[in-house]
This record gives sequence, structure tokens and C-alpha cells, in this order.
Amino acid sequence: MKFLSKFLLLGLLVTGFVSPGMAAEERGTTEQAMAMVKKGISYIKEHGKEKAFAEFANTANKDFHDRDLYLFAYDLNGVNLSHGNNPKMNGKNLIDLKVGDRFVVKDMIAVVNSKGKGWIDYQWPNPVTKVLEMKSTYVEKVDNYFVGCGAYK
Repeated sequence: MKFLSKFLLLGLLVTGFVSPGMAAEERGTTEQAMAMVKKGISYIKEHGKEKAFAEFANTANKDFHDRDLYLFAYDLNGVNLSHGNNPKMNGKNLIDLKVGDRFVVKDMIAVVNSKGKGWIDYQWPNPVTKVLEMKSTYVEKVDNYFVGCGAYK
């Protein structure tokens, strides 16, 4: 019986030490998020924005959906043009969307209007864990809209 208890304890300890590393591998990185935005913008230039926005929203398209990474697009007035995780957001003006202490869409618009591209940090529900988590999102302006993708921390 003592052997079994020690074996179970060892298993729990090993699982506790291994799981965080495994969880990290299941998350996208900021580098991968930026690369996905660049890939999305290239797709827009090659196929047009309507086809691209449909593909950004298509969860079966693995070019634009990878673990907890997905693309989204907004116009500069705050209207969601495409959302890779929540199609209910499409077509809605979310300029006043506030999560925690941040007006997320307003902050993204400010970044792309002032610099053309950049990063913002905020809290957002993780599509994998379903928990509100910190997220670092890269956004890049294209014409009169922008494309973004974020990595959860």
C-alpha cells in the first residue's frame, strides 16, 4: 500500500512539473501571432478582402487558426469585419467595447492610426481555456481597416 501511495504521489508531482511545459507548447507565441497577421495581409492582397475575411472566420482553415491564435479585422470606426473565434461579433460596431480598464478596439485603432502597426496588451477570453487571460495582440493597418492576432500569456 505504501508503494502505491508513493507511486501516485510521484505521478502527481511529475504531472505537476510537466503540465506547465505542455501547456506552454499548446499556446501560440507573439512571433507566431505577428506571422499570422502578415500571412493574412498577404492573403488579402492576393485574394481580396471579402474572401480573406471569410477565411479568417473559417475555423477549418488552419492557416488562420492555430491553437489559441486566430485572426480578426476591424474598420477604423470600430466595426468588426471578421472574427476568427466569435462570428457573432461580425458586423457589429465594437468601438466602445471595454474589457477590464481598456477600450480594446479604440486602443487598437489608436495604435494603427499613429504607427501603422503595433502591440497592445489586455484581457480577453482564451478560446481554449475559456478563461479571461492576458493577451498581447499585434495589429497592422491595411487601407481603412486593420488585421490583428494575439497570443495569450
